[in-house]
Amino acid sequence: MTSRTGADLIVATLKARGVERVFALCGGHIMPIWMALDAAGIEIVDVRDERAAVYMAHAHAAVGGGFGVALVTAGPGVTNAMTGIANAHVSRMPVLVLSGTPPRPQENRGALQDMGHVALVQSITRVARTVRHAHSLPRELDNAISAALGHGGEPGPCFLDFPVDVQREPIPEVLFGIEQVAGRPQPRARALEEDLDAAAVLLRSAQKPVVISGRGANGASDALARFLTVSGAGYLDTGESKGIVPDSHAAHIGAMRGVAMKDADLVITVGRKLDFQLAYGSPAVFGGAKFLRISDVPQELTDNRLGDVALMGHIPQTLDALSDRLEGDVMNRDWTIALRERHVQRTAGLADALATAPSDAQGRIHPNRLLGEIRKRLDPDAIVIADGGDFPSFSRIALSSATYLDPGPLGCIGLATPFTIGAAKAAPGRQVVAATGDGAFGFSGMEIDTAVRHKVPLMIVVSNNGSWAIEVRDQMERFGKSVGTELQFADYAAMARGFGLKAWRIEDEDAIAPALDAAFAAMKEGHPVLIDAVTSPEAASSDSKTGLAWVPDLQALAAWDEAERSWLSSEVNS
Repeated sequence: MTSRTGADLIVATLKARGVERVFALCGGHIMPIWMALDAAGIEIVDVRDERAAVYMAHAHAAVGGGFGVALVTAGPGVTNAMTGIANAHVSRMPVLVLSGTPPRPQENRGALQDMGHVALVQSITRVARTVRHAHSLPRELDNAISAALGHGGEPGPCFLDFPVDVQREPIPEVLFGIEQVAGRPQPRARALEEDLDAAAVLLRSAQKPVVISGRGANGASDALARFLTVSGAGYLDTGESKGIVPDSHAAHIGAMRGVAMKDADLVITVGRKLDFQLAYGSPAVFGGAKFLRISDVPQELTDNRLGDVALMGHIPQTLDALSDRLEGDVMNRDWTIALRERHVQRTAGLADALATAPSDAQGRIHPNRLLGEIRKRLDPDAIVIADGGDFPSFSRIALSSATYLDPGPLGCIGLATPFTIGAAKAAPGRQVVAATGDGAFGFSGMEIDTAVRHKVPLMIVVSNNGSWAIEVRDQMERFGKSVGTELQFADYAAMARGFGLKAWRIEDEDAIAPALDAAFAAMKEGHPVLIDAVTSPEAASSDSKTGLAWVPDLQALAAWDEAERSWLSSEVNS
Protein backbone atom coordinates (compact mmCIF):
# COMPACT_ATOMS: atom_id res chain seq x y z
CA MET A 1 0.00 0.00 0.00
CA THR A 2 1.10 3.57 -0.64
CA SER A 3 -0.17 7.02 0.22
CA ARG A 4 -1.67 7.40 -3.26
CA THR A 5 -5.44 7.62 -3.20
CA GLY A 6 -8.54 7.13 -5.28
CA ALA A 7 -8.44 10.82 -6.24
CA ASP A 8 -4.87 10.35 -7.47
CA LEU A 9 -5.99 7.44 -9.64
CA ILE A 10 -8.88 9.45 -11.11
CA VAL A 11 -6.46 12.21 -12.06
CA ALA A 12 -3.80 9.77 -13.32
CA THR A 13 -6.41 8.32 -15.68
CA LEU A 14 -7.34 11.76 -17.02
CA LYS A 15 -3.69 12.65 -17.54
CA ALA A 16 -2.99 9.36 -19.30
CA ARG A 17 -5.86 10.14 -21.70
CA GLY A 18 -4.33 13.49 -22.64
CA VAL A 19 -6.54 15.76 -20.52
CA GLU A 20 -4.71 19.07 -20.00
CA ARG A 21 -7.44 21.03 -18.24
CA VAL A 22 -10.65 20.57 -16.29
CA PHE A 23 -13.48 23.11 -16.01
CA ALA A 24 -14.71 23.21 -12.45
CA LEU A 25 -16.33 24.95 -9.51
CA CYS A 26 -14.93 24.03 -6.13
CA GLY A 27 -16.86 22.28 -3.37
CA GLY A 28 -16.18 20.17 -0.33
CA HIS A 29 -17.26 16.89 -1.89
CA ILE A 30 -14.71 17.13 -4.70
CA MET A 31 -11.75 18.63 -2.81
CA PRO A 32 -9.57 15.48 -2.98
CA ILE A 33 -9.92 15.42 -6.79
CA TRP A 34 -9.34 19.17 -6.99
CA MET A 35 -6.10 18.90 -4.99
CA ALA A 36 -4.93 15.90 -7.01
CA LEU A 37 -5.52 17.81 -10.27
CA ASP A 38 -3.41 20.68 -8.99
CA ALA A 39 -0.64 18.35 -7.84
CA ALA A 40 -0.59 16.62 -11.25
CA GLY A 41 -0.24 19.90 -13.14
CA ILE A 42 -3.63 19.70 -14.85
CA GLU A 43 -5.03 23.20 -15.33
CA ILE A 44 -8.20 23.98 -13.40
CA VAL A 45 -10.36 26.60 -15.09
CA ASP A 46 -12.54 27.63 -12.18
CA VAL A 47 -15.90 29.06 -13.23
CA ARG A 48 -18.81 31.00 -11.74
CA ASP A 49 -21.55 28.44 -12.45
CA GLU A 50 -21.50 24.68 -13.00
CA ARG A 51 -23.60 24.90 -16.15
CA ALA A 52 -20.82 27.02 -17.65
CA ALA A 53 -18.23 24.40 -16.68
CA VAL A 54 -20.05 21.79 -18.78
CA TYR A 55 -20.50 24.26 -21.66
CA MET A 56 -16.75 24.95 -21.61
CA ALA A 57 -15.95 21.24 -21.62
CA HIS A 58 -18.40 20.81 -24.53
CA ALA A 59 -16.74 23.53 -26.63
CA HIS A 60 -13.26 22.31 -25.71
CA ALA A 61 -14.12 18.84 -27.03
CA ALA A 62 -15.76 20.25 -30.17
CA VAL A 63 -12.70 22.33 -31.06
CA GLY A 64 -9.83 20.31 -29.61
CA GLY A 65 -11.06 16.77 -30.15
CA GLY A 66 -11.16 14.02 -27.54
CA PHE A 67 -13.43 14.55 -24.58
CA GLY A 68 -13.99 17.51 -22.30
CA VAL A 69 -14.05 17.26 -18.50
CA ALA A 70 -16.18 19.16 -16.00
CA LEU A 71 -15.85 18.77 -12.23
CA VAL A 72 -18.83 19.89 -10.13
CA THR A 73 -19.68 19.50 -6.49
CA ALA A 74 -22.59 17.59 -5.01
CA GLY A 75 -26.23 18.62 -4.76
CA PRO A 76 -26.77 22.03 -6.39
CA GLY A 77 -23.48 21.64 -8.22
CA VAL A 78 -24.98 18.71 -10.13
CA THR A 79 -28.41 20.27 -10.57
CA ASN A 80 -26.83 23.48 -11.90
CA ALA A 81 -24.83 21.41 -14.40
CA MET A 82 -27.83 19.58 -15.80
CA THR A 83 -28.66 22.05 -18.59
CA GLY A 84 -25.10 21.78 -19.86
CA ILE A 85 -25.31 18.00 -19.66
CA ALA A 86 -28.62 18.00 -21.54
CA ASN A 87 -27.15 20.18 -24.28
CA ALA A 88 -24.15 17.87 -24.70
CA HIS A 89 -26.56 14.92 -24.74
CA VAL A 90 -28.68 16.29 -27.58
CA SER A 91 -25.59 17.54 -29.45
CA ARG A 92 -23.90 14.13 -29.01
CA MET A 93 -20.76 15.72 -27.57
CA PRO A 94 -18.20 13.71 -25.53
CA VAL A 95 -18.11 15.26 -22.07
CA LEU A 96 -17.13 13.56 -18.81
CA VAL A 97 -18.80 15.10 -15.76
CA LEU A 98 -17.33 14.19 -12.37
CA SER A 99 -18.81 14.89 -8.96
CA GLY A 100 -18.71 13.75 -5.35
CA THR A 101 -21.06 12.57 -2.63
CA PRO A 102 -20.88 12.46 1.17
CA PRO A 103 -18.77 9.67 2.75
CA ARG A 104 -20.45 6.28 2.58
CA PRO A 105 -21.08 6.02 6.37
CA GLN A 106 -23.10 9.26 6.16
CA GLU A 107 -25.41 8.16 3.35
CA ASN A 108 -29.14 8.60 4.02
CA ARG A 109 -28.47 10.30 7.36
CA GLY A 110 -29.16 13.89 6.34
CA ALA A 111 -25.62 14.81 5.35
CA LEU A 112 -24.96 18.06 3.54
CA GLN A 113 -25.87 17.81 -0.16
CA ASP A 114 -26.75 14.11 0.14
CA MET A 115 -28.61 13.45 -3.12
CA GLY A 116 -28.99 10.62 -5.56
CA HIS A 117 -27.34 12.30 -8.55
CA VAL A 118 -27.47 9.27 -10.82
CA ALA A 119 -31.26 9.20 -10.91
CA LEU A 120 -31.29 12.88 -11.90
CA VAL A 121 -28.91 12.61 -14.87
CA GLN A 122 -29.51 9.09 -16.11
CA SER A 123 -31.83 10.07 -18.95
CA ILE A 124 -29.38 12.61 -20.41
CA THR A 125 -26.13 10.64 -20.18
CA ARG A 126 -24.64 7.57 -21.85
CA VAL A 127 -23.33 6.30 -18.49
CA ALA A 128 -24.30 7.49 -15.00
CA ARG A 129 -22.89 5.71 -11.97
CA THR A 130 -21.74 6.17 -8.39
CA VAL A 131 -18.35 4.51 -7.94
CA ARG A 132 -18.47 3.06 -4.44
CA HIS A 133 -15.21 1.11 -4.38
CA ALA A 134 -11.75 2.53 -5.06
CA HIS A 135 -10.59 -0.71 -6.69
CA SER A 136 -13.31 -0.21 -9.33
CA LEU A 137 -12.03 3.19 -10.42
CA PRO A 138 -9.96 2.13 -13.47
CA ARG A 139 -12.76 0.02 -14.91
CA GLU A 140 -15.51 2.57 -14.21
CA LEU A 141 -13.51 5.49 -15.63
CA ASP A 142 -12.52 3.57 -18.75
CA ASN A 143 -16.15 2.56 -19.32
CA ALA A 144 -17.39 6.14 -18.94
CA ILE A 145 -14.69 7.66 -21.15
CA SER A 146 -15.25 5.00 -23.83
CA ALA A 147 -18.99 5.61 -23.81
CA ALA A 148 -18.52 9.39 -23.97
CA LEU A 149 -16.36 8.97 -27.07
CA GLY A 150 -19.00 6.79 -28.70
CA HIS A 151 -17.43 3.35 -28.47
CA GLY A 152 -20.38 1.18 -29.48
CA GLY A 153 -22.99 3.93 -29.84
CA GLU A 154 -23.60 7.64 -29.97
CA PRO A 155 -21.01 9.82 -28.25
CA GLY A 156 -22.31 12.02 -25.47
CA PRO A 157 -21.95 13.03 -21.84
CA CYS A 158 -21.16 10.54 -19.09
CA PHE A 159 -21.42 11.09 -15.36
CA LEU A 160 -19.53 9.56 -12.46
CA ASP A 161 -19.60 10.57 -8.83
CA PHE A 162 -17.45 9.33 -5.97
CA PRO A 163 -18.07 9.32 -2.22
CA VAL A 164 -15.46 11.48 -0.51
CA ASP A 165 -14.05 8.52 1.39
CA VAL A 166 -13.54 6.65 -1.90
CA GLN A 167 -11.60 9.64 -3.19
CA ARG A 168 -9.39 9.59 -0.09
CA GLU A 169 -8.96 5.84 0.16
CA PRO A 170 -5.34 4.58 -0.19
CA ILE A 171 -5.04 2.11 -3.05
CA PRO A 172 -2.37 -0.32 -4.31
CA GLU A 173 0.22 1.11 -6.68
CA VAL A 174 -0.40 -1.74 -9.10
CA LEU A 175 -3.78 -0.24 -10.03
CA PHE A 176 -2.01 2.75 -11.59
CA GLY A 177 -0.38 0.52 -14.19
CA ILE A 178 -3.28 -1.55 -15.51
CA GLU A 179 -4.49 -1.08 -19.08
CA GLN A 180 -7.76 0.68 -18.17
CA VAL A 181 -5.83 3.72 -16.92
CA ALA A 182 -4.23 4.62 -20.26
CA GLY A 183 -7.01 3.01 -22.31
CA ARG A 184 -6.84 1.65 -25.84
CA PRO A 185 -7.63 3.15 -29.27
CA GLN A 186 -11.30 3.24 -30.18
CA PRO A 187 -12.45 0.16 -32.14
CA ARG A 188 -13.64 1.08 -35.62
CA ALA A 189 -16.40 -0.47 -37.68
CA ARG A 190 -16.09 -0.99 -41.43
CA ALA A 191 -18.87 -0.99 -44.01
CA LEU A 192 -19.34 -4.24 -45.92
CA GLU A 193 -17.95 -4.32 -49.45
CA GLU A 194 -21.28 -5.32 -50.99
CA ASP A 195 -22.99 -2.38 -49.26
CA LEU A 196 -20.33 0.00 -50.58
CA ASP A 197 -20.89 -1.42 -54.07
CA ALA A 198 -24.64 -0.86 -53.73
CA ALA A 199 -24.04 2.71 -52.58
CA ALA A 200 -21.80 3.35 -55.59
CA VAL A 201 -24.55 2.07 -57.92
CA LEU A 202 -27.02 4.41 -56.20
CA LEU A 203 -24.65 7.36 -56.67
CA ARG A 204 -24.00 6.62 -60.34
CA SER A 205 -27.72 6.40 -61.10
CA ALA A 206 -28.57 9.70 -59.37
CA GLN A 207 -28.91 12.92 -61.36
CA LYS A 208 -29.36 15.34 -58.47
CA PRO A 209 -27.51 14.07 -55.38
CA VAL A 210 -27.03 16.31 -52.34
CA VAL A 211 -24.83 15.65 -49.30
CA ILE A 212 -25.92 16.93 -45.87
CA SER A 213 -23.24 16.69 -43.18
CA GLY A 214 -23.53 16.64 -39.41
CA ARG A 215 -21.71 15.78 -36.20
CA GLY A 216 -20.09 12.65 -37.55
CA ALA A 217 -18.41 14.46 -40.45
CA ASN A 218 -16.33 16.75 -38.26
CA GLY A 219 -13.34 14.43 -38.27
CA ALA A 220 -13.63 13.68 -41.97
CA SER A 221 -13.13 17.03 -43.72
CA ASP A 222 -10.50 15.83 -46.22
CA ALA A 223 -12.37 12.63 -47.07
CA LEU A 224 -15.65 14.56 -47.43
CA ALA A 225 -14.09 17.17 -49.72
CA ARG A 226 -12.67 14.42 -51.92
CA PHE A 227 -16.00 12.59 -52.03
CA LEU A 228 -17.81 15.78 -53.05
CA THR A 229 -15.33 16.35 -55.87
CA VAL A 230 -15.47 12.79 -57.17
CA SER A 231 -19.23 12.30 -56.84
CA GLY A 232 -20.24 15.70 -58.20
CA ALA A 233 -22.88 15.97 -55.47
CA GLY A 234 -24.09 19.30 -54.13
CA TYR A 235 -23.25 20.08 -50.52
CA LEU A 236 -25.28 21.53 -47.66
CA ASP A 237 -23.55 21.97 -44.32
CA THR A 238 -25.43 22.43 -41.07
CA GLY A 239 -24.66 24.01 -37.71
CA GLU A 240 -23.16 20.72 -36.58
CA SER A 241 -20.48 20.79 -39.29
CA LYS A 242 -20.31 24.33 -40.67
CA GLY A 243 -16.84 25.21 -41.92
CA ILE A 244 -15.36 21.73 -42.34
CA VAL A 245 -15.41 22.05 -46.15
CA PRO A 246 -14.13 25.42 -47.45
CA ASP A 247 -16.73 27.74 -48.95
CA SER A 248 -14.63 27.78 -52.12
CA HIS A 249 -15.37 24.12 -52.83
CA ALA A 250 -17.41 23.73 -56.02
CA ALA A 251 -19.98 21.55 -54.23
CA HIS A 252 -21.21 24.30 -51.88
CA ILE A 253 -24.79 25.26 -52.77
CA GLY A 254 -25.99 26.53 -49.39
CA ALA A 255 -27.63 29.65 -50.78
CA MET A 256 -29.89 27.30 -52.78
CA ARG A 257 -30.75 25.12 -49.79
CA GLY A 258 -34.50 25.08 -50.30
CA VAL A 259 -34.30 24.24 -54.01
CA ALA A 260 -31.66 21.56 -53.40
CA MET A 261 -33.72 19.80 -50.73
CA LYS A 262 -36.86 19.92 -52.84
CA ASP A 263 -35.33 18.78 -56.16
CA ALA A 264 -32.71 16.24 -55.03
CA ASP A 265 -33.24 12.67 -56.20
CA LEU A 266 -30.64 11.29 -53.76
CA VAL A 267 -30.00 12.64 -50.25
CA ILE A 268 -26.75 11.52 -48.62
CA THR A 269 -26.53 12.14 -44.89
CA VAL A 270 -23.05 11.96 -43.38
CA GLY A 271 -23.11 11.62 -39.61
CA ARG A 272 -26.35 13.58 -39.50
CA LYS A 273 -29.72 12.91 -37.94
CA LEU A 274 -32.85 13.88 -39.82
CA ASP A 275 -34.18 16.10 -37.05
CA PHE A 276 -36.52 19.10 -37.07
CA GLN A 277 -33.95 21.23 -38.90
CA LEU A 278 -34.24 18.82 -41.84
CA ALA A 279 -38.00 18.33 -41.53
CA TYR A 280 -37.37 14.78 -40.25
CA GLY A 281 -36.62 13.71 -43.84
CA SER A 282 -40.29 14.07 -44.71
CA PRO A 283 -41.37 13.47 -48.34
CA ALA A 284 -43.36 16.69 -47.91
CA VAL A 285 -39.97 18.44 -48.20
CA PHE A 286 -37.70 15.92 -49.94
CA GLY A 287 -40.27 14.51 -52.33
CA GLY A 288 -39.47 11.09 -53.74
CA ALA A 289 -35.71 11.29 -53.17
CA LYS A 290 -33.82 8.15 -52.25
CA PHE A 291 -31.60 8.20 -49.18
CA LEU A 292 -28.06 7.02 -48.57
CA ARG A 293 -27.26 7.14 -44.85
CA ILE A 294 -23.60 7.09 -43.73
CA SER A 295 -22.56 7.09 -40.08
CA ASP A 296 -20.36 5.52 -37.46
CA VAL A 297 -23.25 5.05 -35.04
CA PRO A 298 -26.54 3.18 -35.64
CA GLN A 299 -28.73 6.00 -34.32
CA GLU A 300 -27.81 8.21 -37.28
CA LEU A 301 -28.86 5.54 -39.75
CA THR A 302 -32.35 4.76 -38.50
CA ASP A 303 -33.95 7.96 -37.25
CA ASN A 304 -37.14 9.08 -39.03
CA ARG A 305 -36.16 7.99 -42.55
CA LEU A 306 -34.44 4.70 -43.41
CA GLY A 307 -31.83 4.74 -46.13
CA ASP A 308 -32.25 2.87 -49.39
CA VAL A 309 -28.64 1.98 -48.57
CA ALA A 310 -27.10 2.46 -45.12
CA LEU A 311 -23.36 2.33 -44.48
CA MET A 312 -22.21 1.74 -40.93
CA GLY A 313 -18.50 2.38 -40.47
CA HIS A 314 -15.65 4.75 -39.75
CA ILE A 315 -16.75 7.83 -41.71
CA PRO A 316 -13.45 8.94 -43.35
CA GLN A 317 -12.75 5.35 -44.38
CA THR A 318 -16.28 4.91 -45.73
CA LEU A 319 -16.15 8.12 -47.77
CA ASP A 320 -12.74 7.19 -49.17
CA ALA A 321 -14.01 3.73 -50.13
CA LEU A 322 -16.89 5.32 -52.05
CA SER A 323 -14.54 7.81 -53.70
CA ASP A 324 -12.27 4.97 -54.78
CA ARG A 325 -15.21 3.30 -56.49
CA LEU A 326 -16.19 6.50 -58.32
CA GLU A 327 -12.70 7.86 -59.02
CA GLY A 328 -12.49 6.55 -62.57
CA ASP A 329 -15.44 8.59 -63.77
CA VAL A 330 -15.49 11.92 -61.92
CA MET A 331 -19.01 13.22 -62.30
CA ASN A 332 -19.59 16.79 -63.43
CA ARG A 333 -23.30 17.00 -62.82
CA ASP A 334 -25.21 19.75 -64.61
CA TRP A 335 -27.63 20.08 -61.68
CA THR A 336 -24.86 20.77 -59.16
CA ILE A 337 -23.05 23.11 -61.53
CA ALA A 338 -26.23 25.14 -62.14
CA LEU A 339 -27.02 25.39 -58.43
CA ARG A 340 -23.43 26.35 -57.68
CA GLU A 341 -23.63 29.19 -60.21
CA ARG A 342 -26.81 30.47 -58.61
CA HIS A 343 -25.25 30.06 -55.17
CA VAL A 344 -22.26 32.15 -56.23
CA GLN A 345 -24.54 34.80 -57.71
CA ARG A 346 -26.54 35.03 -54.51
CA THR A 347 -23.50 35.19 -52.26
CA ALA A 348 -21.42 37.51 -54.46
CA GLY A 349 -23.40 40.51 -53.29
CA LEU A 350 -23.41 39.48 -49.63
CA ALA A 351 -20.57 41.79 -48.61
CA ASP A 352 -22.30 44.75 -50.25
CA ALA A 353 -25.63 43.82 -48.68
CA LEU A 354 -24.03 43.63 -45.26
CA ALA A 355 -22.19 46.92 -45.73
CA THR A 356 -25.33 48.76 -46.79
CA ALA A 357 -27.84 47.28 -44.29
CA PRO A 358 -29.66 50.40 -43.05
CA SER A 359 -30.02 51.56 -39.47
CA ASP A 360 -33.55 52.13 -38.20
CA ALA A 361 -35.26 55.50 -37.77
CA GLN A 362 -33.68 55.89 -34.32
CA GLY A 363 -30.19 55.28 -35.74
CA ARG A 364 -29.83 51.83 -34.20
CA ILE A 365 -27.51 49.57 -36.16
CA HIS A 366 -28.75 46.74 -38.37
CA PRO A 367 -27.19 43.44 -37.17
CA ASN A 368 -25.96 42.71 -40.69
CA ARG A 369 -23.95 45.94 -40.74
CA LEU A 370 -22.21 44.92 -37.52
CA LEU A 371 -21.58 41.35 -38.69
CA GLY A 372 -20.31 42.54 -42.06
CA GLU A 373 -17.57 44.52 -40.33
CA ILE A 374 -16.67 41.55 -38.13
CA ARG A 375 -16.54 39.34 -41.24
CA LYS A 376 -13.85 41.58 -42.77
CA ARG A 377 -11.59 41.05 -39.77
CA LEU A 378 -11.87 37.29 -39.27
CA ASP A 379 -8.83 35.11 -39.94
CA PRO A 380 -9.34 32.10 -42.26
CA ASP A 381 -9.02 29.73 -39.28
CA ALA A 382 -11.23 31.75 -36.94
CA ILE A 383 -13.63 30.05 -34.53
CA VAL A 384 -17.10 31.61 -34.45
CA ILE A 385 -19.73 31.00 -31.78
CA ALA A 386 -23.28 32.17 -32.53
CA ASP A 387 -25.83 32.48 -29.74
CA GLY A 388 -29.31 33.84 -29.24
CA GLY A 389 -32.86 33.41 -30.46
CA ASP A 390 -32.95 34.79 -34.00
CA PHE A 391 -29.45 36.32 -33.94
CA PRO A 392 -27.67 33.07 -35.00
CA SER A 393 -29.75 33.27 -38.18
CA PHE A 394 -27.95 36.52 -39.06
CA SER A 395 -24.56 35.14 -37.98
CA ARG A 396 -24.86 31.86 -39.88
CA ILE A 397 -25.23 33.72 -43.17
CA ALA A 398 -22.89 36.65 -42.49
CA LEU A 399 -19.93 34.97 -40.80
CA SER A 400 -17.71 32.41 -42.48
CA SER A 401 -15.30 30.45 -40.33
CA ALA A 402 -13.26 27.28 -40.18
CA THR A 403 -15.04 26.24 -36.96
CA TYR A 404 -18.57 27.20 -36.01
CA LEU A 405 -20.55 26.45 -32.84
CA ASP A 406 -24.11 27.43 -31.98
CA PRO A 407 -26.93 26.46 -29.58
CA GLY A 408 -27.42 23.16 -31.38
CA PRO A 409 -30.58 21.08 -31.74
CA LEU A 410 -31.59 21.68 -28.11
CA GLY A 411 -31.78 25.41 -28.90
CA CYS A 412 -29.83 25.97 -25.69
CA ILE A 413 -29.22 29.71 -25.79
CA GLY A 414 -26.98 31.43 -23.28
CA LEU A 415 -23.74 29.56 -23.94
CA ALA A 416 -21.70 32.16 -25.88
CA THR A 417 -19.28 33.22 -23.16
CA PRO A 418 -18.44 29.74 -21.77
CA PHE A 419 -18.27 28.25 -25.27
CA THR A 420 -15.83 30.99 -26.24
CA ILE A 421 -13.63 30.30 -23.21
CA GLY A 422 -13.64 26.54 -23.83
CA ALA A 423 -12.85 27.00 -27.52
CA ALA A 424 -10.06 29.49 -26.86
CA LYS A 425 -8.46 27.16 -24.33
CA ALA A 426 -8.56 24.32 -26.85
CA ALA A 427 -7.09 26.38 -29.71
CA PRO A 428 -4.55 28.93 -28.47
CA GLY A 429 -3.46 31.31 -31.19
CA ARG A 430 -6.72 31.19 -33.15
CA GLN A 431 -9.24 34.02 -33.19
CA VAL A 432 -12.31 33.12 -31.14
CA VAL A 433 -15.30 35.41 -31.61
CA ALA A 434 -18.78 35.02 -30.13
CA ALA A 435 -21.73 36.85 -31.68
CA THR A 436 -24.62 36.80 -29.23
CA GLY A 437 -27.95 38.41 -28.59
CA ASP A 438 -28.31 40.43 -25.40
CA GLY A 439 -30.88 38.11 -23.85
CA ALA A 440 -28.67 35.08 -24.44
CA PHE A 441 -25.61 36.92 -23.11
CA GLY A 442 -27.41 37.44 -19.80
CA PHE A 443 -27.63 33.71 -19.10
CA SER A 444 -23.90 33.25 -18.54
CA GLY A 445 -22.38 36.69 -19.05
CA MET A 446 -20.82 36.56 -15.59
CA GLU A 447 -18.27 34.14 -17.00
CA ILE A 448 -16.43 37.14 -18.48
CA ASP A 449 -14.90 37.18 -15.02
CA THR A 450 -13.50 33.70 -15.74
CA ALA A 451 -12.02 34.96 -19.01
CA VAL A 452 -10.25 37.81 -17.20
CA ARG A 453 -8.94 35.70 -14.33
CA HIS A 454 -7.54 33.09 -16.70
CA LYS A 455 -6.31 35.66 -19.26
CA VAL A 456 -8.19 34.07 -22.15
CA PRO A 457 -7.95 36.05 -25.40
CA LEU A 458 -11.42 36.15 -26.95
CA MET A 459 -14.10 38.48 -28.21
CA ILE A 460 -17.73 38.70 -27.16
CA VAL A 461 -19.95 40.78 -29.46
CA VAL A 462 -23.35 41.57 -27.95
CA SER A 463 -26.16 42.57 -30.29
CA ASN A 464 -27.97 44.81 -27.82
CA ASN A 465 -31.46 45.28 -29.24
CA GLY A 466 -33.31 45.56 -25.95
CA SER A 467 -35.34 42.43 -26.47
CA TRP A 468 -35.24 38.82 -27.50
CA ALA A 469 -37.73 36.76 -29.46
CA ILE A 470 -39.37 39.90 -30.78
CA GLU A 471 -40.29 38.03 -33.95
CA VAL A 472 -41.90 35.31 -31.89
CA ARG A 473 -43.93 37.91 -30.04
CA ASP A 474 -45.13 39.32 -33.35
CA GLN A 475 -45.94 35.85 -34.64
CA MET A 476 -47.89 34.93 -31.53
CA GLU A 477 -49.87 38.14 -31.75
CA ARG A 478 -51.22 36.85 -35.08
CA PHE A 479 -52.81 34.10 -33.00
CA GLY A 480 -54.22 36.55 -30.46
CA LYS A 481 -51.45 36.18 -27.88
CA SER A 482 -48.56 38.38 -26.78
CA VAL A 483 -45.24 36.75 -25.95
CA GLY A 484 -41.73 38.12 -25.56
CA THR A 485 -39.35 39.68 -23.07
CA GLU A 486 -38.57 43.37 -23.45
CA LEU A 487 -35.15 44.23 -22.04
CA GLN A 488 -33.51 47.56 -21.40
CA PHE A 489 -30.64 48.72 -23.58
CA ALA A 490 -28.24 47.96 -20.76
CA ASP A 491 -24.61 49.09 -20.87
CA TYR A 492 -22.85 45.74 -21.20
CA ALA A 493 -19.56 47.47 -22.03
CA ALA A 494 -19.60 49.18 -18.64
CA MET A 495 -20.33 45.84 -16.98
CA ALA A 496 -17.41 44.25 -18.84
CA ARG A 497 -15.01 47.02 -17.90
CA GLY A 498 -16.05 46.54 -14.29
CA PHE A 499 -14.74 42.97 -14.53
CA GLY A 500 -11.49 44.08 -16.16
CA LEU A 501 -12.20 43.50 -19.85
CA LYS A 502 -11.37 45.96 -22.56
CA ALA A 503 -14.80 46.93 -23.85
CA TRP A 504 -16.43 49.29 -26.35
CA ARG A 505 -20.04 50.45 -26.70
CA ILE A 506 -21.16 51.18 -30.27
CA GLU A 507 -24.26 53.32 -30.76
CA ASP A 508 -24.01 54.34 -34.43
CA GLU A 509 -22.56 53.12 -37.72
CA ASP A 510 -19.54 55.43 -37.68
CA ALA A 511 -18.27 53.89 -34.46
CA ILE A 512 -18.27 50.27 -35.69
CA ALA A 513 -14.98 50.14 -37.59
CA PRO A 514 -12.79 52.02 -35.05
CA ALA A 515 -14.15 49.96 -32.15
CA LEU A 516 -13.66 46.65 -33.94
CA ASP A 517 -10.14 47.58 -35.05
CA ALA A 518 -9.20 48.35 -31.46
CA ALA A 519 -10.92 45.22 -30.12
CA PHE A 520 -9.30 42.83 -32.61
CA ALA A 521 -5.89 44.39 -31.88
CA ALA A 522 -6.40 43.99 -28.13
CA MET A 523 -7.50 40.37 -28.56
CA LYS A 524 -4.39 39.68 -30.63
CA GLU A 525 -2.31 41.04 -27.74
CA GLY A 526 -3.91 38.45 -25.45
CA HIS A 527 -6.83 40.32 -23.89
CA PRO A 528 -10.46 39.26 -23.53
CA VAL A 529 -12.61 41.97 -25.12
CA LEU A 530 -16.30 42.82 -25.44
CA ILE A 531 -18.24 44.84 -28.00
CA ASP A 532 -21.65 46.17 -26.92
CA ALA A 533 -23.48 47.24 -30.09
CA VAL A 534 -26.89 48.88 -29.89
CA THR A 535 -28.82 47.21 -32.71
CA SER A 536 -32.28 47.60 -34.14
CA PRO A 537 -35.04 45.44 -32.64
CA GLU A 538 -36.94 45.91 -35.90
CA ALA A 539 -34.47 43.85 -37.97
CA ALA A 540 -35.65 40.36 -38.82
CA SER A 541 -33.51 37.64 -40.35
CA SER A 542 -34.50 35.79 -43.50
CA ASP A 543 -34.83 32.63 -41.40
CA SER A 544 -37.41 34.19 -39.12
CA LYS A 545 -39.48 34.93 -42.22
CA THR A 546 -39.20 31.41 -43.62
CA GLY A 547 -39.65 29.41 -40.46
CA LEU A 548 -36.08 28.13 -40.20
CA ALA A 549 -34.97 30.14 -37.18
CA TRP A 550 -34.37 28.50 -33.80
CA VAL A 551 -37.89 29.45 -32.78
CA PRO A 552 -39.81 28.71 -35.99
CA ASP A 553 -42.34 31.05 -37.54
CA LEU A 554 -45.63 29.50 -36.48
CA GLN A 555 -47.37 30.10 -39.81
CA ALA A 556 -44.50 28.47 -41.73
CA LEU A 557 -44.50 25.58 -39.28
CA ALA A 558 -48.23 25.15 -39.73
CA ALA A 559 -47.82 25.21 -43.51
CA TRP A 560 -45.15 22.50 -43.40
CA ASP A 561 -47.30 20.38 -41.09
CA GLU A 562 -50.23 20.69 -43.48
CA ALA A 563 -48.00 19.66 -46.40
CA GLU A 564 -46.91 16.55 -44.55
CA ARG A 565 -50.50 15.71 -43.62
CA SER A 566 -51.51 16.06 -47.28
CA TRP A 567 -48.72 13.74 -48.36
CA LEU A 568 -49.66 11.15 -45.73
CA SER A 569 -53.30 11.36 -46.76
CA SER A 570 -52.46 10.81 -50.44
CA GLU A 571 -50.27 7.83 -49.54
CA VAL A 572 -53.03 6.24 -47.48
CA ASN A 573 -55.64 6.81 -50.21
CA SER A 574 -53.41 5.31 -52.87
